[in-house]
Amino acid sequence: MTGGFMGKILKVDLTTKTIKKEPIDEEVAKKYLGGKGYAIYLLYQYLKEYKRKGISPADIDPLGPENVLIFATGPGTGVPGFPSSGRYHVMALKSPLTGSIGSGNSGGEWGPFLKFAGFDIVIIEGASDTPVYLEIVNGEAELKSAEDLWGKNTFDTNRILKERVKGKNVSVT
Repeated sequence: MTGGFMGKILKVDLTTKTIKKEPIDEEVAKKYLGGKGYAIYLLYQYLKEYKRKGISPADIDPLGPENVLIFATGPGTGVPGFPSSGRYHVMALKSPLTGSIGSGNSGGEWGPFLKFAGFDIVIIEGASDTPVYLEIVNGEAELKSAEDLWGKNTFDTNRILKERVKGKNVSVT
């Protein structure tokens, strides 16, 4: 896919430990411009599915397996010389802080690195019964045990994860 998109969504289910690659819907990408717009569209699709199943958004635990976390880049993410090319958007069906849709925007290297790894969007759903982390490298993704990282602070965890993939461009979020 051209026009600033890699054309792929990575969908991770922590409950079943499954990872799927799905194509970006070109029409949706054009209509909502990626990033926050595409993430809002995806959240709406989850809300419609929950309504069909009789699940009310009010009943979703923000820290439970029904909540969804979406990391979404836009068409300008990772484009050299493009203003704000390091930005990506993060959304959740329900924020633990507000009890409403969670929305945040961040910058740095993670958004472009996600694009360079072959994906525009990562959707995380479910809950793992053991500590895990998601490693994305060159169009492939894998859930790996994070039991040894449990209880460590952010700085130590970041350093350890970067050491595990030594010799590669690494970004941790």
